[in-house]
Amino acid sequence: MKVKLEYIWLDGYKPEPNIRSKTKVIDLDDNNLILEPKDVPIWSYDGSSTKQADGGKSDCLIKPVKVVRDPQRPNSFLVMCEVLNPDNTPHESNTRSRIEDDKYEYWFGFEQEYTIMKDGKPIGFPKNGYPEPQGKYYCGVGGELVAGRKIAEEHLDVCLLAGLNITGINAEVMLGQWEYQLFGESAKSASDDLWLSRFLLQRIAEIHDVTISFHPKPVYGDWNGSGLHTNFSNHKMRNEGGEEYIKSICDTFSEHHTDHIVEYGSDNEKRLTGKHETQHISKFTYGVSDRGSSLRIPIQVVNNNWRGYLEDRRPASNADPYRITNRIIKSLNKVKQLETI
Repeated sequence: MKVKLEYIWLDGYKPEPNIRSKTKVIDLDDNNLILEPKDVPIWSYDGSSTKQADGGKSDCLIKPVKVVRDPQRPNSFLVMCEVLNPDNTPHESNTRSRIEDDKYEYWFGFEQEYTIMKDGKPIGFPKNGYPEPQGKYYCGVGGELVAGRKIAEEHLDVCLLAGLNITGINAEVMLGQWEYQLFGESAKSASDDLWLSRFLLQRIAEIHDVTISFHPKPVYGDWNGSGLHTNFSNHKMRNEGGEEYIKSICDTFSEHHTDHIVEYGSDNEKRLTGKHETQHISKFTYGVSDRGSSLRIPIQVVNNNWRGYLEDRRPASNADPYRITNRIIKSLNKVKQLETI
């Protein structure tokens, strides 16, 4: 049986990479309904066209790291890859390879916000001027309060069919802005799924003749920006917890605030202004149920004897999840080091 493998990787553009993909057709045993990364061949591409190689030595390798069913095409698989040099070492743009400590004790949940754009404006915005100020759009219902539901629902369906661990969607604070949530029980697993979900969203946008903006401030003025709020926990947070331990994590994150901001996406200063449910980019705060803080302690954590997860509200919607999770793990490990002193 002939099957299509859609190889997906990240290019070398900065400050954030773009998603690239191309299709390979292979023969597959009719009884083999599931493919593992080890079953899929390493491939190559022209790195000189993606800011990852010179023209004289242009080959870059793409190594499969996750394979899922392609829900939009028959007899097809999506193959998430990481980029290697010709000698099989990680390419300098390969941020996935920088995640050194990826034990399954680290759980991550992403809240990916995005804006559906048409002709340079969020869909639902009038051709001239602005719609009614934000307030009624968040989790809204009805044609005047929601725009883009068909795309958001289609994206939810294809992610579920692909086997990605997407856990929900909702309309966001600005008209034409949406969010979906996604969970994973390791940094690489959660981040792989997020990149695959972004790929599917972009491909759906092609079909509907719209574009997807991951810019953290898609509309200037009195409108919410777009973030990639990142929920995280380790084994001790979930099972032992304690107010002292949870606050020690917050204090450690405060000490490394600048290190986190560097990894949390470009143009984030346009979003982290201290307004619209954000803390200013130059300041770190934490608090229970405080959506204006850098790090939010959910009320259910307090009610569960200070056991559970924390929400980092600083990452921008365009941020690379590999870089986010790697930085969070580094800070969590510093808390561990302090415990052993």
